[in-house]
Amino acid sequence: MGVEAGAQGARSRALAVLRIRSRALAVALLPAAVAVVLLAGESTGHISGHDWVITRWVVTAVAAVVLLSAAGIALVVARARPAVSPTVPLSEAAAPDLYRMVRDLADRLDVPAPSAIALTPDCDSWLEDRTHRAHGPPARGGQEVPAPRGIRGLSAPRPLRAPTAPVLVIGSPFLWWMRVGELRAVLAPVVAGTGPSAHPDIAAARRFVRGLDAAVAVTSAPEHSPPVRTLLAGVGWVARLLLRSCRVHAAEMERGVAAAAAERAQAVDYGLRIVAQEQVGLAYAGWDRLLTRVALPAWRMGRWPSRLDAGVVAALTELSRRDRLAEGFASRLGERPACDLLEEPGAIDEAASLLAARLFHGGPAEPGPQWAPVDWRDYPEEVVDRKWRTDAARLQRVLDALGVHQPTPRAVPGADGPTLERVLEYLTVRAPGTEGEAPVPTTSDDDGVVASVRAAALVAGLSAAMAREEAAVGRTPGGGEAGQAPGPVPALWDEGVLPLFPLQPPRTGRELLMDHVTAMVCCAAMDTAGAVPGLDWLDGPSLLVRGERTADLAPRVLTLVEEGDPAPLRTWLLNLGVRAEKPVRLV
Repeated sequence: MGVEAGAQGARSRALAVLRIRSRALAVALLPAAVAVVLLAGESTGHISGHDWVITRWVVTAVAAVVLLSAAGIALVVARARPAVSPTVPLSEAAAPDLYRMVRDLADRLDVPAPSAIALTPDCDSWLEDRTHRAHGPPARGGQEVPAPRGIRGLSAPRPLRAPTAPVLVIGSPFLWWMRVGELRAVLAPVVAGTGPSAHPDIAAARRFVRGLDAAVAVTSAPEHSPPVRTLLAGVGWVARLLLRSCRVHAAEMERGVAAAAAERAQAVDYGLRIVAQEQVGLAYAGWDRLLTRVALPAWRMGRWPSRLDAGVVAALTELSRRDRLAEGFASRLGERPACDLLEEPGAIDEAASLLAARLFHGGPAEPGPQWAPVDWRDYPEEVVDRKWRTDAARLQRVLDALGVHQPTPRAVPGADGPTLERVLEYLTVRAPGTEGEAPVPTTSDDDGVVASVRAAALVAGLSAAMAREEAAVGRTPGGGEAGQAPGPVPALWDEGVLPLFPLQPPRTGRELLMDHVTAMVCCAAMDTAGAVPGLDWLDGPSLLVRGERTADLAPRVLTLVEEGDPAPLRTWLLNLGVRAEKPVRLV
């Protein structure tokens, strides 16, 4: 009963959308119908006279203009191709077991099987109708992201063949973290959606709405010449008007389709689906943390981790070990992982990792000298160490520009080079009445937190230095345009203006200064106390001292930056044997 009710509601809303299309057609044909009546009246002699002649010609001219305009709008709507989500296409040869599982699932649900399978570097799964791809030239950004060259098992899409069913898009982290049974349970409601999608009324209504949406994107493209932009403005106005008219009906239609699919999937692996949904939330948490804490530092310096999905497993395993999230965790890992359904998991993980870097940070479609992959075992040396020394070098250059000298007398006679002591001395705020140097003036930021004037000058210098570095290459690290405002761009999927989904807003001045001071501290610890760079799957770059991760550095650096008090940090350095007065090696 629930399946039929949801499907019936979706069909009724689809008919409402189609009625709006029919009314728009009727409005376009109305002047032509009046002109035909007037012409027929003249030929039969029922409508005659000088006034009717003028009326007849005016109505005929209006009808011709309206018909031409309607034909132009219909042509734009029919030929505009809706934006296609960037995905990694997955051929049946690359994942025969996965295709077989999806087909078996469709048979159990008594619905058509998806026409193809693709992967998305995100924790989500959906059906995507790509029938518009078989008609006309590609709209702005309406291209599928190809897999990197040299990766076998990934086939390019065939734009000339209209699929008979939607494409199943699966979140790539699910394949690595979930077990086969859990993945089947999660995909059941999604695959069940192919049933309502096959209904002709629902399919026609979706094509109409997608065509209108694509037409709006085409008419809003900024690269058109002024005359063409003026001509397309009218098309865009009509398309937006029809979209507003269809909005409620289309939304209710999709709700009905989703309700019918969910109800139909209740009979498949119901008990396992509860457990699988818990794993969906866990996978999302681990994926988000891996991207923001681990991948983002690498992306910012032009490197992209090539095994992000494998990193999800490591991150969630570490999270479960620390927090004991689930009972029987070890026994679950003994079950067959869903990535075993792929023929070449490593190659597909690499393709999804590159796409994730492009979507969330920006960058070219192919690896290059300034955009190279990095393996997890090389991450500490090639990313963490390099990042710290690059930031520390930038901090020292800004201090040079500010005219800050090395503290005297030198504790290490004859040694020359940048030292951590120089940074500590510069940022120290002395209390009134302290002997020696006069107190450093202080100010307050918008949050009311004290930062010295010296710290503010250092922040300004670091911001300017980073802006110059980005402007020198014309792009931000990873390939995004320099100076590009954060947030989703108007024309989604336009590969020329990636990233589409920035992970984080630009760093504040306080965060920028903390990152650079922390980098200087870590460089001093590595060069004078035998510390080494490390990778923490949950927190990203980490400093290892005698094999142990240091977790208490950030609050001490924050005290120095915000309050100008170096005492907690100096105590920390003393306990670890770090020599702040000794020069460090920078990039």
